[in-house]
This record gives sequence, C-alpha cells and structure tokens, in this order.
Amino acid sequence: MARTAPYNPVMVSPRNQLIAGELRRIAAELENQQANPFRVRAYRQAARLVERLTEDAGELARRGELIKLKGIGKDLAQKIALFCETGRIDAGASPPEEVPPELAPWLALPGFSPPLVRHLSERLGIRTLDDLDALVRSRLLRTLPGVTVRDEEILEGIARLRAGRPQP
Repeated sequence: MARTAPYNPVMVSPRNQLIAGELRRIAAELENQQANPFRVRAYRQAARLVERLTEDAGELARRGELIKLKGIGKDLAQKIALFCETGRIDAGASPPEEVPPELAPWLALPGFSPPLVRHLSERLGIRTLDDLDALVRSRLLRTLPGVTVRDEEILEGIARLRAGRPQP
C-alpha cells in the first residue's frame, strides 16, 4: 500500500510533481468553466495527495494501487495513468464554445461574462435583447449568483447595444 508523508519537496518524485501540476491545471480550467465545485475540489485534493506520495504515482496507477488511496477514485487513477503515458490529462468533455456568436456582443454589458451569457442562453432560454431586457426588468437577473451590477446599468448597456453604440 502506498504511503503518504508530510510534504517535502526533496522526497517528491519529479513525475509526481508533474502530475500534481496537471491536476491543478485541470482544477483551474474546471473552475473557469464554473464546473461542479466538488469536482474542482477533488482535483485539487488529488494534487495534494500525489505530492505527498513517497512512491511514484504513475507506478502506483500501473499496479492498480492508486485507487486504494482515499481521495483517488477509479476515474482519477485512470487519468493519472493516462498522463504517465501521454503527458496530458483530459478533464472530460471539451470546454464549451465561449458564447454563441450572436450573443457575443452581450459580453460588453457591465458584469457579463462568458459563463453568465451561456447560462442565460442555455439554461434560461434568454436569446434576444428583448428577452434579456424583460429578465432584468423583472429583477430576476439579480438573483443569479455572481450578478452584482445594478439593473439600471445593465438596462443602459442594453440600450447602447440596440443603438449600436459602444459600451463605455
């Protein structure tokens, strides 16, 4: 059974450091995509665990012993084994397109980000400026997590988009 030890950079194998770095990269990528926070946390915890291993994580994965460690499931163990073969871990589905091209101008609205625009379009069915205007006026937009801009500012931005004027 693999052992973990307190973090000591001298003891960590170079491959474990690479694996931990890749796991952190994926966690950051998933966080930017606003993926499930538990999934993001799992990748970060796995990175910390791999760093503390006294044995090479790739060798443990090859022998099927990595899944015996608390915090490393079958999926992560397979991804670590894949990393040892290919030098890269695929986080799962490819990241979604930033935003549909017809909604790209919405990114100029105050407080709007690609994840918010995707959420409005894909989950709430908001696909036109009229839909967005109605949502803002209903005061429901402010109930979404991360929306901190005043309704009036967004409505002014919508008016500028309709008039074809650039955002300040």
